[in-house]
Formats: sequence, structure tokens, C-alpha cells
Amino acid sequence: MTMTMNKMFLWRQRIGYGAADFACNLIWQMISLYLLYYYTDIAHLNGLAIASMFVVCRVIDGITDLLIGYAIDKTHTRWGKSRPYFLWGAVPFALFACLAFSVPENFSASSKLIYCYITYIGLSFMYTVVNIPMASILPALTDNAQERTNLATVRQFFAFLGASLVSATALHLVDVLGNGNEQAGFRWVMLLFGVIGALVFFFTFFNVRELHVEEEDRLDKKTTLKDALRSLAQNTPWKIFACNILFMWGGYFLQTGALVYYYSAVVGSRELSVTVATILSIAPVISNLCTPFVASRLEKRTVFLGSSLIQLLGLMLIWFAGNQSVLIMAGAVISGFGYVMKNSIYFSMQADPVDYGLWKTGVDTAGTLSAVNGFLGKVAQALAGGISGILIAWGGYVGGASVQPASAILAIEAMYLYIPIGCIILSMIIMWFYRLDRIYPQIMKELNEKKVLE
Repeated sequence: MTMTMNKMFLWRQRIGYGAADFACNLIWQMISLYLLYYYTDIAHLNGLAIASMFVVCRVIDGITDLLIGYAIDKTHTRWGKSRPYFLWGAVPFALFACLAFSVPENFSASSKLIYCYITYIGLSFMYTVVNIPMASILPALTDNAQERTNLATVRQFFAFLGASLVSATALHLVDVLGNGNEQAGFRWVMLLFGVIGALVFFFTFFNVRELHVEEEDRLDKKTTLKDALRSLAQNTPWKIFACNILFMWGGYFLQTGALVYYYSAVVGSRELSVTVATILSIAPVISNLCTPFVASRLEKRTVFLGSSLIQLLGLMLIWFAGNQSVLIMAGAVISGFGYVMKNSIYFSMQADPVDYGLWKTGVDTAGTLSAVNGFLGKVAQALAGGISGILIAWGGYVGGASVQPASAILAIEAMYLYIPIGCIILSMIIMWFYRLDRIYPQIMKELNEKKVLE
């Protein structure tokens, strides 16, 4: 009976934890795939002005990431440190998501841009409030390394379920709900996804539990931000992991933002963009489910490098496929298979440097470390958005035009293929030097022995 109850609890927590990324992806996949397109082709804003906005907002967002991470480390409630933020952030996140895709049509260009700044900053901040806890809570859900991989795998399954729903239905829903009016269609779709997302975050809050909440309350630790940052400075595995974030996510954000442009302007099939986006969300589910099995037999670093190589080969196939849709779809399946396995092991790895820092310095930096990782992800996204806007402007892209100049085609190809391929290669080189897996079992043994003595 106890074993059954344990299994029931494990699966309840896995599903509750993973569901949060479903909620995030309902909204953030829309942002990644369609926000730049919405701003340039529907709201009719200047690409360079939007690129500048992405950079400015990400700088602000980076500061708020650090503040939220530090706030999590200092939070002590009967629900835990990270868990309450799912409850507090659910509704505001949904609200700002809807507002971001509701740029008023009758505003002047400058007023529209101001509106975009306000809503995008608000959306990014609320994304931080609900997303940073997803990383910081993982070390508190379990002390078992394999169960962390299981949780990260379930998280990725739900993330790609949410992404699949967006990829497969969003543009169709825009047409149906907007009755041919894309402006209204995007607004209604985001309202729908926002309501669903908020309800899912409530579900997460009620179905996950943090370990050692009572012990944390009794300890009343006086960890300062200076202590946390000093601990991170001595955390070599984390520094390698953090450097990788810039290239791993920079290439990803650049490519996803260029997806509609690439298949519409370069390949000549807007419908193929929907097909590829759906493939990238659905086909890799098998690789996601294989991750725990592979990770139980290989070091996490090895899994990361191997899956990165698979993703690279898939992108190379798309590159050489030209406009041959069958080869493009095959490349999408291969790259998606590698990308999902890499993502699953990435989120599992993210919790391990927290234990390393605690072992080496005695400081628990789960919130701060997750916040800095989130900040670096936002920097990568800002750079990707800035590069996208600059390339679109440099290439002379004409929003809504059926034929684009050669320079615009080159710019889009660079966004979708050339630069992301280079980023994957650099990411692999950096992660080659990650060595935490080899000493991690001994670290956990010593930490557990210390808990027993205390």
C-alpha cells in the first residue's frame, strides 16, 4: 500500500510540475513564433524599433530576474519557497499575454510603440515570476538525481504538448476567431490561452510539494545576496553551464522567431511553417520519453552532447533540402528529436550545480542560480531579437509582400539556419568542459551524511 501511495504521489507531482511548462508554452510559444510577425505585419511597427525594444526590455527583465531569484531564496511560507509564486503569478501572466497581442489599431506609431514597451515589460516580468520557480523548485522536490531527470522529462513532455497545441492550432484559431481579421484573431487566441494557462498554474500549485519546508522555517538562515553571488563565483560547473545558455538559447530563439519568415519568404509555403512547427512539437515526444532511460546509463553531459549533434544534423539536412518539403520535414524530425532530448537533460542538469554550490560553500542558491540562468536566457533572447530586427531591417524585408529582395532572403536564412548552426557548435564546445557528473554521487553522499549529523 505504501509503495502504491508513493507511486501515486510521484506521478501526481510529476504531472503537476510538468503542467506548469504546458501553461508557459501556451503563451511563450505564441511569443516566440508570432510576436515579431504580429508587430511588423499586423501592428505595422518598424522592425528596427522593435529590435531596440527587445534589447531594452531584456536589460530591465534581467534585473527583475535577479530580484525574483533573490526573493525566492528569502521566501518562507507554509507552502515553501518557490511554490507560492505559481499561485501569485498565474492571473497577471495571463492578463499581460492578452494585452501584448492587443495593440490598439487607432494609436499613432509612437503610441503603439509605448504600448508595446509597457505590455512587453509586464509580460516578461510575470513570465519571470512563474518561470524562475520552475527551475528553483526542482532541487526541493526530490534529492534523487534520477527522479530529477524524470521530473525534467515530464516537464518537457508537457512543454512540447503546449507548444504542439500552439503550433498546430494557433494560426487556424486566429482565422476562425477573428473571422479573417488577424488583429482580432490574435487577441482572442491569447485570451483563450491565457485563461487556460492560469487554470493550469493553479493545478500546479495544488499538486507539488517542497521537501524540508518546516526545517527551512526553523533554520531562519541569513543568506544575503552577496553570499549567494560569492557562492556562484566559486561554482565552476555552473559557470560552464551558464556560458552555454547564451549559445544554446540564443540559437533557439533566433530560429523560432524566423520560422514563419523562412517558410513564407524563402521556401515559398506559409503552410509548411505550420507543418514544421507541429513536427518540432509532436515528433520529438519519443526522444523525450527515452531521456530517463538514456540518462540512467550515460553521464548527463554525454547525453547533452549527443543530442546536440543529432539536432545539428537535422538542421544541416534542412539547409541542403532547399524547397524540397519531404527532406525539410525529415530534417525537422531529426533536429526536433535531438533538441527535445537536449532540453530534457538540460533542465535536469540545471539543478545539480545547486547541490555543488551547497557542498562547496554551504550556501543554498537555488533561487539566485535559477534567476541568473533565467537572466542569461533573457539576454540570449534579447540578442536574438535584436539580431533578428537588425537583419530584417538590413535585408529590406517588406511586411506582407509576396516577393522579397535577395538581401532579405539572405538575412532570413542567416536567422533560421546559419547562425543557429554556429550556436549549436559553440554550445557543444563549451559543454565539453562540464565535469560535474563524475563527482556528483560523492557530493550527494557527503551532503546526506551532513544532514544526518545535523
